[in-house]
Amino acid sequence: MAMSRDEIFEKVQEVLVDALGLDDDEVTNDATLMGDLGAESIDFLDIVFRLEKTFDIKVPREELFPAETVLNNPEFVSGGKLTDKGLGELKDKMPHTDLTEFEKDPDVNKIADLFTVDAIVNFIETKLNN
Repeated sequence: MAMSRDEIFEKVQEVLVDALGLDDDEVTNDATLMGDLGAESIDFLDIVFRLEKTFDIKVPREELFPAETVLNNPEFVSGGKLTDKGLGELKDKMPHTDLTEFEKDPDVNKIADLFTVDAIVNFIETKLNN
């Protein structure tokens, strides 16, 4: 069933409101899950489960939130920053995320900021249209 981007956003917004106990107006496209919406790593499992149920798709956690696999590889991290190889891996694993700003300063502490509502909408949109 084809869904418009707005319809996908509305459903993602519902999922995040329910999972994180938020108000609708807090869940904006550019809101980060952890920084702006207060999600913790345990919440990511619940979010993935709810997205799967809502959209009737399989969402491998490592596809939507691949940071752990990148951060745990010493080839990809050096001196608290992603290496060129690490950036390449992140781009490969997160085509649904705009990494333009992150690439300027690939500090591993900023990776959490990549997990935005918009990135989830992009991910779901790609899954539904393939």
